[in-house]
Amino acid sequence: MKKNEISRRELLKGSAVIAAAAVAAPSLLTALPRHLQAASLENSQKTPLVGSRNVTGIKTEGSRAKVYFTSHIDAEHLIRLYEKINSEIYGKVAIKLHTGEKNGPNILPRDMVQAFQAQIPNSNIVETNTLYEGDRYTTKSHRETLKVNGWTFCPVDIMDEEGDVNLPVRNGLRLKEVAMGGHIINYDSMVVLTHFKGHAMGGFGGSMKNIAIGCASGQTGKRQVHGVSGKVPEDWGAWPAKEPLMELMADSAKATCDYFGKRIVFINVLRNMSVDCDCAGTRAAKPTIPDIGICASTDILAVDQASCDLVFGKPDSENHDLVERIQSRHGLRQLTAMAELKMGNPQYELISID
Repeated sequence: MKKNEISRRELLKGSAVIAAAAVAAPSLLTALPRHLQAASLENSQKTPLVGSRNVTGIKTEGSRAKVYFTSHIDAEHLIRLYEKINSEIYGKVAIKLHTGEKNGPNILPRDMVQAFQAQIPNSNIVETNTLYEGDRYTTKSHRETLKVNGWTFCPVDIMDEEGDVNLPVRNGLRLKEVAMGGHIINYDSMVVLTHFKGHAMGGFGGSMKNIAIGCASGQTGKRQVHGVSGKVPEDWGAWPAKEPLMELMADSAKATCDYFGKRIVFINVLRNMSVDCDCAGTRAAKPTIPDIGICASTDILAVDQASCDLVFGKPDSENHDLVERIQSRHGLRQLTAMAELKMGNPQYELISID
């Protein structure tokens, strides 16, 4: 496959964002699928500061993480992507999935997840209870919601059912430890299977958000990650947001990544991308951006970076709503925070398997 690259500075030359780009972490996207290359060039000036499109053959310095991509969203291609990144996955495997509120219209297809889970020996889905009083607030209501949404084909471990366990955050931006669902220590490996979409507070929910909030225990860890204590404010506007929230999430995700080391991989499914998270359930806004595909990597920063770049590379007529959600919440701080914490490589190569 032809590999196309361009230096970040040349791509942004003449753009209003070049001054900020000079101090932002460099990010590379190479080997775009052909059907995305034209859109990439056309929209290069709209790329976020933390990522850039690279569609020529110019060499760049430094290593690049591998992000595997397919435009086909089905079980066959999901499994093929997983086989590219699973060399360190062994033993008892946790599949971290956002299972959603009751009857959520945008959650990942059950049949696709079922076929995927069947290919991973000694695996099951893992979740934790929520901080807000919704359909997954208690273990009892959570299990009922799992049945309603069809997550009945394999065991689902609600990891904080019996309490939590503190995992350290090494050199965190804001946290020193996070209370995770106590059962997390029962697993040898983790596969982070994420429905990439918008998020009311985070701007977007990718792999980082999936484990940052999704592995934290409902009443202790999630308070830490959201930066709230005591009685939870009824007004979401009173919760820490923007940069503080993104940094708290990065700290939490780092604790889980450090715990599993090389035994954790990340898959983002860019499908039914509402501006709202699956925690919004039936209230989620209807997606206005077309489905894009699936990204997979052993690098959490690279996979979320690539997913954002693919979204930003779409024409304004298609991506406006999701981009506005990400930018208005300062969601791209998720990426720079992970880079500062050395959680992954902001330079990546996008490798299509199509």
